[in-house]
Amino acid sequence: MLSLGSGGAKQPPKASFVSYVTPEEINPEKEPPKKERYPDLLPGEVVFCSASPILKYTQDELSQRGVFGTLVCTNFRVSFISDEVQVEDTIQHFKNKLYGENDIPLMCVDNIYGGYDDKKKLITCPLLKNKCPSKIIIHCKDLRVFQYCLTYTDEKDARKIFQGIVHHCLESKSLKCVFAFSYNANNAEMQRKGRTVMFDSIDDWTQEMKRTKGVCRLVAENQSFELSQRLPQYFFVPANVTEEDFQNARKFNGKGLPIWCWSHHTGCALFKTAALPLMQEDTIPQAYMEKMLNAVAQNYLYSVKTEDLSDTLPSLQEVQLSYTKFKQFFLIDNSTEFWMSDVKWFSSLENAGWLDIIRQCLQKAVEVVECLEKENTNVLIMEEEGSDLCCVISSLVQLMLDPYYRTLTGFQSLVQKEWIAGGHNFQDRCNHLHHKDKEHLQTPVFLLFLECVWQLLHQHSPAFQFSETYLTVLSDSVHVPVFSTFLFNSVQQKVSMMTAESPQTQRGPLNCPTVWDWSVQFDCRAQEFFINPLYTDKLRVDKLTKKSHRPKHTRQLSLPSSAFKTPSKKGFFKEETDSLKKMLRVKRLSRWMLSPDASPQASTSEFYEAWLRRPLDYHGVLLPLLDGPAVRVWMQRYLRWIPEVQICGGGTVAVTNRLAELQGEVRELLRRLERQCGGIDAGGPYHSDHHHLYDNVAPLPPHLLRSSVRLSSSFPFASIRNWPFKPAIPTSMLQGLIVSDPDNMADREDEYTETISLV
Repeated sequence: MLSLGSGGAKQPPKASFVSYVTPEEINPEKEPPKKERYPDLLPGEVVFCSASPILKYTQDELSQRGVFGTLVCTNFRVSFISDEVQVEDTIQHFKNKLYGENDIPLMCVDNIYGGYDDKKKLITCPLLKNKCPSKIIIHCKDLRVFQYCLTYTDEKDARKIFQGIVHHCLESKSLKCVFAFSYNANNAEMQRKGRTVMFDSIDDWTQEMKRTKGVCRLVAENQSFELSQRLPQYFFVPANVTEEDFQNARKFNGKGLPIWCWSHHTGCALFKTAALPLMQEDTIPQAYMEKMLNAVAQNYLYSVKTEDLSDTLPSLQEVQLSYTKFKQFFLIDNSTEFWMSDVKWFSSLENAGWLDIIRQCLQKAVEVVECLEKENTNVLIMEEEGSDLCCVISSLVQLMLDPYYRTLTGFQSLVQKEWIAGGHNFQDRCNHLHHKDKEHLQTPVFLLFLECVWQLLHQHSPAFQFSETYLTVLSDSVHVPVFSTFLFNSVQQKVSMMTAESPQTQRGPLNCPTVWDWSVQFDCRAQEFFINPLYTDKLRVDKLTKKSHRPKHTRQLSLPSSAFKTPSKKGFFKEETDSLKKMLRVKRLSRWMLSPDASPQASTSEFYEAWLRRPLDYHGVLLPLLDGPAVRVWMQRYLRWIPEVQICGGGTVAVTNRLAELQGEVRELLRRLERQCGGIDAGGPYHSDHHHLYDNVAPLPPHLLRSSVRLSSSFPFASIRNWPFKPAIPTSMLQGLIVSDPDNMADREDEYTETISLV
């Protein structure tokens, strides 16, 4: 039969040849069998299983392209070693010593999926009796996504590596099976550097109390954890807490005991505690809590305001659910999946609620700052355990009020005091051991705190000595099973485990490094990324000048002097008075219902707006911006592994680079003017604080000396040389490009659309 329009010519027959020879058999260079390659093992690292050849897919392509190599599972990581010859990168400045870009620490694995006939199935157990999948997809807690194809691997080896990875990453394990207990690095490499205060001795706590000029009682009775296993060995309480109160605290496992956090320069202080469930018929806890509140009130001017964070902030279950929804938008398997999600990107982020939880925590911290800074009132925050949201709020308050905690060593000391010594349950909240009966306890509370810190850093960058890269690395280090910092639930558990003899090596007490010893992960050049080049030290003013120009209580006089009114709605502070007994005869501490006609946010808004009108002091009180789009997505952490959103020569790193270059130019010009005017001692016209301001600016790091065009917005975590440069696809025509018939693309007319920026 003749075909119309074909000129009467007969159509050629379809090709029917099928090749049964694999490309490996055709290529003579791949005929000799290759030996499996292993990564450079760390001291104490042991290989469990391996398989080769494994095809590792690239994330930015939909054509299922990738590289062949060996997939290895050890007691520390899942590692892929490529068969291709790696070209040495001469411009790579940021390299982790413990694991590379193709390595996944076992503790960093979030979820594992198996590919079965183009279907992705969540793996929850080794599936010994089921069919081995053709593809393994690993989602990491640092938001990396890895895809490995097992099709080219021997079936026995494929099943072995699949079951090995699932078993060692997801199965419940004992704490002593964590790699930190097998890590046999040289002790000389674990020496603590810097001046990070660990708060594991009496001297550390005493020096901190002297620094803040507070007056509280040092508690050393818990050195052997006889008072409570959830409290640190040493801590401070109000001076009026008696020995009888400590006896009652033992009955309640330390709950209700007000733990000192920080003292304001006026004398008031911030305390936190684990709340007791008070019942009307139970008089002993009521009397005990009444005495504790009186002790806090007597710390300064017999004033105290309390806040139960369990009632005013989202629950831990809500935090976990919100983050689970939020992170899914950044765990991208391929380019098509990303572009499809771009259609409803902003509405999806809003519906997740994660940014709103961050805003609520920052708002609550501002309320506490108001009580301390404006009202000079003691504040007691509480929750069920006293070591979750209490740690978030207390840490944020100290960051906003104390510029010392905005330095690198000060921030690390703050984490040690409020989170490590404060007894945050890192092991359960991060689900390090994958215990099925504790899955409901998993909540990213510490990540929530880092998110809030990033908001402050992003809005007030010159106030912080550390950079956002430091915060990103710190969030990643939580899931590296080498350090003891984030491994335990309490100080008591850490002490008991660290003093026990290591069963693997029989070398006596364990000596795991702390995460603050950054030399374990990075060399000195890489650690330069942790320093914010825009940070300026506080100017040193002569005492005579300070006394003559600065009146007493300058910060106090600059704020509204109106009396604090306690609002009627839940979520704000109440003022405790002499009638504490009436308040305590309920299940939990209730709130005074004063001024029913008062606006819930009247006082806080007045304080906040007054701060906004003042000149910004990076070494004074620092409050976050909370309205509208001020609370943003932490782009470096969440978007660094997605090639489609990277900006070549743009993003935060380019802005920081340019600002740092301008600061260097201004500093050099000031030096030239100084030399021409005869020096600053001559009292020339250029002798001013501006000269000292730029002298205190950190020198420009070597990694920022190159042109910003060569950097990517994901720098320094991802190198743009590994990703193909693609133009941005307009969102308005994306849907049509995906669903349209490719055969009709040539017949479609060109249409004008506006390109939308991705970042």
